[in-house]
Amino acid sequence: MIHVEAMVTKYGKFRAVDGLSFNVAPGESVALWGPNGAGKTTIIRSLLGLVRCKGVVKVDGKDARRNGKAARRAIGYVPQELAFYDDFGALEALRFFAGLKRVSKDRAPVILETVGLAGHGRKRIRELSGGMKQRLALGLALLADPPLLILDEPTSNLDADARTSFLALLENLHSDGKAILFSSHQVGEVQGLADRVLLLESGKLRQSCKADEFTDAAGVRCGIKLYLEQDSITAAVEALAIAGYKAERNCTGVHVEAPSHEKAKPIGILERKGIAVRDIEVLSDKTSAEIEQVGGAS
Repeated sequence: MIHVEAMVTKYGKFRAVDGLSFNVAPGESVALWGPNGAGKTTIIRSLLGLVRCKGVVKVDGKDARRNGKAARRAIGYVPQELAFYDDFGALEALRFFAGLKRVSKDRAPVILETVGLAGHGRKRIRELSGGMKQRLALGLALLADPPLLILDEPTSNLDADARTSFLALLENLHSDGKAILFSSHQVGEVQGLADRVLLLESGKLRQSCKADEFTDAAGVRCGIKLYLEQDSITAAVEALAIAGYKAERNCTGVHVEAPSHEKAKPIGILERKGIAVRDIEVLSDKTSAEIEQVGGAS
């Protein structure tokens, strides 16, 4: 579905993407993961023909650099920042874009139902919630029934409930055979939606791995605050250190860093030592460097 070989994209003399090669198979879901500046958005813009690049870039067998229109027909794109004409109704917007895409306007109500907006077609876009607007953006991307969806940070502006429902919608589309390429900073999002993850650093591919290998490969760990009685804090730090965990005391207990998929293990270690944990606070999954910053501020 996507074939990229030796992609180079420059902004002036700066190489935002530097010799990148990867593939996305038909029906496969692939995540782009990396810190800000890793090249995720530039890769997406290069695939869409929004910025010039060098190398081999093919989408659905079409040369995206030389025959961009043909390549883009296979793509449904959802940007990070949405821009709608707010006075359009949701159904009206779909019909308008169906005309631009030369798709039957009869697709509009079908798409509304597909993205869970069947009862909101008459609402003006300005009246829709953030989650509904994101669903509408996905609906626009699906109008021409493309085999490939490309999404740039698709849930970055959504609350927890809207994020969960939107991801469920994407998972259903993937199960129905859509190929997906998406960028994300959300660990759970990558684990739930991706088949494979491309770990990026400074515009280069550091590693490609399966989704279940992702947290270890990316060094994703979780910071946990364990609230303890004052007289057991020292013993708790020692017990966790002996077990191989990085643990530091703070004013109310212990801050410990653990692999993202082993959040409960430090608690079990302390319980076996007879150390009671009064309460816990689980921080967001982060890279090891980010966890160190949080721990230093505790």
